[in-house]
Amino acid sequence: MPVPSYNEYIATLSRLTEHVDPTNPTAETTAIKMAADSLSALQSIDLGTLEQWTRDHPQDVPVLGLTVGLSQEKLKNALRQHIGTSGWVVAAKERPGEIVAMLDTKFGLVESLKAQVGRAYSFGDVLVARAGTRVTAVSASTSGRVLEDRIEAIAVELGLTYQTRTRFEGRFGRTAPCDLAIPAGGAAAQIVVAAKAFDSTGSKLTDAVREVEEMAEVRKGNQSVMAAIDGVGWLSRANDLRKIHTLWVNGEIDGMYTVSTLHRFKSDLQAAARYKGLI
Repeated sequence: MPVPSYNEYIATLSRLTEHVDPTNPTAETTAIKMAADSLSALQSIDLGTLEQWTRDHPQDVPVLGLTVGLSQEKLKNALRQHIGTSGWVVAAKERPGEIVAMLDTKFGLVESLKAQVGRAYSFGDVLVARAGTRVTAVSASTSGRVLEDRIEAIAVELGLTYQTRTRFEGRFGRTAPCDLAIPAGGAAAQIVVAAKAFDSTGSKLTDAVREVEEMAEVRKGNQSVMAAIDGVGWLSRANDLRKIHTLWVNGEIDGMYTVSTLHRFKSDLQAAARYKGLI
């Protein structure tokens, strides 16, 4: 069938992750609140009491990071840079004093905690904090995983041998990443699929485009390249999405699908596999 226009394609994009009500408790928010309560209950706030608290609550070190405005990723980077490891649970058990000293020296942990523990917060304060937090946000990998799981399930349904999240070898021994390789990655790959779904925007979408372009560039003439691209995050990166669509229009990839058109993916995958003698 003819390749749909770009506008026809984006009309099939869908949100792959559900909205999360920030007022509903989750396991993570409950754990953070419990850790905050235990910090508020300290008789005094100083390096000594925080060292003991860290030793007693090794899994809650990220709450100390949140106290000084560090996301979990930024906390990992700070720990790696200053104490040589990003594994806070083990470090908290073995070297709690180093964690606390680093957070205090570099980020003013003690004074920041003293200032915040007894403060009354307004609704505006809550919204400001929510704007910068990722406590209730769904990670980018979650929506991507939804699509990966769907294309993998189709491969299973068709009885295909496959390998996920690997690299395949194309022309002149060059390799490129793929999310599904049939029957396997490396030089054995005959059909490769990219699954790139994002409900939020950012540089990761540009990286996804680069991966699909790399797949198209290195493919051999007898290899099929398909791309499952979905998620409302692409609506904010029209130029990036258009690049992949152009690859499809120009015949540099063999198909481009969203969740709502995975029935076409199944049909095209089955046809390609039969042509290559894989089923």
